[in-house]
This record gives sequence, C-alpha cells and structure tokens, in this order.
Amino acid sequence: MGLKDYKPTSPAKRTRQVLDFQDITKSTPEKSLLAPLNKKSGRNNTGNITVRRRGGGNKRLYRIVDFKRDKYDIEAKVTTIEYDPCRTCNIALVQYRDGEKRYIICPDKIKVGDIVMSGDDVDIKIGNSLPLKNIPAGTILHNIELKIGKGGQLVRTAGGCATLMAKFNDNATIKLPSGEVRLVNLKCRATIGVVGNSEKRNTTKGKAGCSRWLGKRPKVRGSVMNPCDHPHGGGEGRAPIGLSGPMTPWGKPTLGYKTRKRNKVTNKFIVKRRK
Repeated sequence: MGLKDYKPTSPAKRTRQVLDFQDITKSTPEKSLLAPLNKKSGRNNTGNITVRRRGGGNKRLYRIVDFKRDKYDIEAKVTTIEYDPCRTCNIALVQYRDGEKRYIICPDKIKVGDIVMSGDDVDIKIGNSLPLKNIPAGTILHNIELKIGKGGQLVRTAGGCATLMAKFNDNATIKLPSGEVRLVNLKCRATIGVVGNSEKRNTTKGKAGCSRWLGKRPKVRGSVMNPCDHPHGGGEGRAPIGLSGPMTPWGKPTLGYKTRKRNKVTNKFIVKRRK
C-alpha cells in the first residue's frame, strides 16, 4: 500500500499524506461480524470527564476480529482485505470450508485467494497460527498470546513484528518491536509473518481537523494555565515550571517517570527492558 499526496491548494494539504488504499478489495464490511461502538467522550457513568481530550469523531462500527484463531486444522480462504477504522492495520475476511466467516489481522504479502490455517502441526507459512513450541527459532511473528487460550495480545499494530529468539524449558524468548525481550509460555500461540499496512507510520495528518475526525480534541500546555488549574501554571511571561520535575494536573510525576510496580508478578518474565 502506497501513499497519496495532495496538490498544495492550502497549507494543510501541502504536507498531508494519506494511504492510497490500493490493497483494499472491498469497501463494505461483513454485517455478521459487526458490533456497535458507543462513544463515551472520556466520561464515566456519572458524566464526569475522567479521560481528557476526547470527543467528537466519525461514527464507527467495531469489526469482531478473531485473535484466538481457535478453529484448528480447517483451511480458510482469504476472500477480501478490508479497512478497519478501529486499528492501524488492515483486516482480512477468511471463509472456512464449513462456510463460517471470520476476520483476522491481515499479514503482509497476503492476497485474496490465499489459504491460511490454524493448528498444532501446520506449515510455517505467512498467516498460519500455531503454538510457539512448534515454531523454529528466528521466525518472524505477530499476534502473540500472553496467556494460553486468551488470544493474541502482543504485536498487532501496522508493520509490527517480533522475533522468536530461543526456546528452553517451558518458555520461549521473544524480542518485541520495542526492543524488550520477554519470556512467553511455549503453549501460547502466534501467527507467522509481519503485520501488513506498514506505510501507516509514514502518513501525515496535515491539519488539526484530521485529529478531530479521530475523536481527539485540542491539547493545552500546563505552563500556559493558571496555577489553580495546573502545577506548571502561573508566573509572568514564559516562566519555568519551578518544580523538581514535570507534574500532572493532579501533582503526580510524569513525562518519563516510571509507574510500573517494582514487585509486579510478571517482572520475572522480562529478560531485557525496552530502550
């Protein structure tokens, strides 16, 4: 999938770059795999804003994606490649031999008509899903499970891929896109290949209205607020924040401050931290 440029008829369109959607083969989704997606605008059940800078945006329907890939040893044919407004990667509609249809994350180099499978002893082929114990070291993976049978949780964004580095005892060592090296149980499943739509990272919004389409409202710096609204506020002109480090509006350290608990149970599974 390539990028599309615009004629510089305005300052916004001069720098705007979007995807050309040449890989998309169908514009309307499968109705049986849709679910409503209600907007909350960052509010809780009492109507108070708990997550700031959210609201508006285009209406969307959620596509039910099969992250578990739990239909084993049955061939599935890729029928369409579709756009998903709820994620950066594309999704592929596959139809199994018994007629059931499911959405899966579309790997790179997958085309309409290809056959994908899920099982314990399927081929090491792009789009196939199998346990880590049956995948050779050095294989490129995505949609990796953290808990057995829960479904893929890691490496699902556009252009993402992880590498299976080694296997020993009951765990596999996987290097994630962030640089973190993590231990995952060998019974967890993963899908072969790189997530498609890698050009997504090269797109440019070009104008503020594009963020509003995505439901993102404007952001105001704390240093230009009043001291009653933010710890960084107040002072004459461009004053420094006057603190030992940057703070949230509620006085908690932020911007690089590590919030992960030192005694978290899953710390033992992290071999090397991300950069």
